Amino acid sequence: MNSDDLLYALALQHIPNLGDTTAKKLLGKFGNSRNIFQEKKSNLLKIDGVGQVRIQELNNSSHLKAAEEELKFIESNKIKVHYFQDNDYPEKLKHCLDGPIILFSKGNIDLARKRVISVVGTRRITSHGVSFCEEFIENLAVLDPVIVSGFAYGVDITAQKSAMKNGLQTIGCLAHGLNQIYPKSHKKYMKEVEENGGFFTDFWSTDNFDRNNFLKRNRIIAGLSEATIVIESAEKGGALVTADIANSYDREVFAVPGRPSDKYSLGCNNLIKAQKAHVLTSAADLAYILNWEIERKHEPVQKQLFIDLEEEEQVLYEFLKSSGKTELDLLALNCKVPTFKAASLLLNMELKGAVRPLPGKLFEII
Repeated sequence: MNSDDLLYALALQHIPNLGDTTAKKLLGKFGNSRNIFQEKKSNLLKIDGVGQVRIQELNNSSHLKAAEEELKFIESNKIKVHYFQDNDYPEKLKHCLDGPIILFSKGNIDLARKRVISVVGTRRITSHGVSFCEEFIENLAVLDPVIVSGFAYGVDITAQKSAMKNGLQTIGCLAHGLNQIYPKSHKKYMKEVEENGGFFTDFWSTDNFDRNNFLKRNRIIAGLSEATIVIESAEKGGALVTADIANSYDREVFAVPGRPSDKYSLGCNNLIKAQKAHVLTSAADLAYILNWEIERKHEPVQKQLFIDLEEEEQVLYEFLKSSGKTELDLLALNCKVPTFKAASLLLNMELKGAVRPLPGKLFEII
């Protein structure tokens, strides 16, 4: 997109209460933003969602002036701009009707052929939540997913720090422009995040910081990913809004269950109870539901001398040890485990380096 096209697209984005959905309708009809500003009023009124007030705003020169100033900020700060019709716009977000027409980024984000998941939850994460989040991401590392979150306190920053610790790309979706950071205490993580992913936002440098921005930001968190994971949440909270948005996009949602008496498990338990989320107890649960397969390099595998297996995993391991290569259904039948459960257990064992899959749904111990 050249500077002139970007200028008019920014001006369109700047119009109050127009919204991304209506903006996309206009662009679909008239081709580009410049055409919209030059179109006859009678033709604009034919578009559903465009009324007299919005048409008057299209004739307001202040939007182009504001766009000129924002364009100067973009160019002087080397901000990357992703237009929703361009190839570098996140693919999964393209399928969201209310996804932003323009997305801004900084860093080294690379979503090409990547698995992308969002990890969200309470700002008041418990020690149990921290432990689960760190272990979950560590076990996922072999699958090389991109970890998306909101760069906020609690679950967000725990997930993003865990991603970087395990060599994974991470993306922070911000509720403000790229000229500031919230919370300020997380400024110390910005450089590392930009080196190992980066930041996305659809807010301008001139946008005032507002709590309502978080709700708008959440659609990007949900839209970027094929699945949203809620680690911990109270009965009400922004993470549940993100989960609802993900469900509206027909994306998978997972929630970590907890005791009914735990305040920050109520939201997760309610999602599961209402069948709005899959139960998540391990990385294997996620990989099984999403049908992720481990891409292994052709390197010799060093057998571990001691492998920590759960009781049900040990049963499968002992059967494979005595019987050799075994097909999934036959293994499940002999070990008296439902096939879906055996598949989940085997994936967890694969992540631990205890077994490996073979063509034809066969498995063997390593």
